[in-house]
Amino acid sequence: MMNTNKSKRGLGKVGMYALLLLFLVISIFPFYWMLVGSTNTSDKMFTSPPTLLPGSEFMTNLNNLDATVGIWRVLFNSLLVSGLYVVIALAVSATSAYAFAKYDFKGKNVIFTIFILSMMIPYQATLIPLFQMMSSYNLLNTYFALIAPQLCYPFAIFLMRQNFAAFPTELMESARLDGASELKIFMKIVLPSMKPALAATSIFLFMFQWNNFMWPLVAITSQDMYTFPVALSTLNGVSFTDYGQVMVGITIATIPIMIFFLVLQRHFISGMLGSAIK
Repeated sequence: MMNTNKSKRGLGKVGMYALLLLFLVISIFPFYWMLVGSTNTSDKMFTSPPTLLPGSEFMTNLNNLDATVGIWRVLFNSLLVSGLYVVIALAVSATSAYAFAKYDFKGKNVIFTIFILSMMIPYQATLIPLFQMMSSYNLLNTYFALIAPQLCYPFAIFLMRQNFAAFPTELMESARLDGASELKIFMKIVLPSMKPALAATSIFLFMFQWNNFMWPLVAITSQDMYTFPVALSTLNGVSFTDYGQVMVGITIATIPIMIFFLVLQRHFISGMLGSAIK
């Protein structure tokens, strides 16, 4: 009887691992297909049966892509815009959320409610006013125009506010009694315990800006300012699309966001463990 139960548990584990392996293959296959496509020509990608082995055309596709859109300039623009956006937007989100969570002032709930309701406004509805504003100040086709409009991001502030609200107010009161300034309380006591929230918000902000397409398409007027979504969209030709170039561009665009996520994931886990130990 015990052997029968052990056999059933063993079969159950085998089935579970087989199912997880299937899901793993399904999840990884698009990335594998992307890499295979970046090393082959468009003709080989659409053969029947399709080519599933890497080719030898990666450098050719890369050189063609660089000649078409200037891929290294595009990479620099995307990294600069997304990096600055994350740093500044995270500072705005953290300070705003801290004020909403830990300070009492007249009309706080009303202001926060209106602020959250602004997320219901379609993003496309803001494009014309933003374009007119940037155009009137001669800021179109600048890094400022790509970074500034979305710095005060409602969802990021909401996410940070929920974490700040859970922080014990008693610790802040104790620090005030010891003579600590409000800035020191925020920087030295509250903020270090928010590493998981900061990491999660940073990932969200980076992904939003890195994949932002509509506003850069409107605000950019020259190829030198292209970011990845705009640059990759120009590769879709009317009669012919070189999918080798497209796959190389997608591969290069995927690498930074994967690195960013993996680095912050490590900090996210260490922050959670550190908070648990404290």
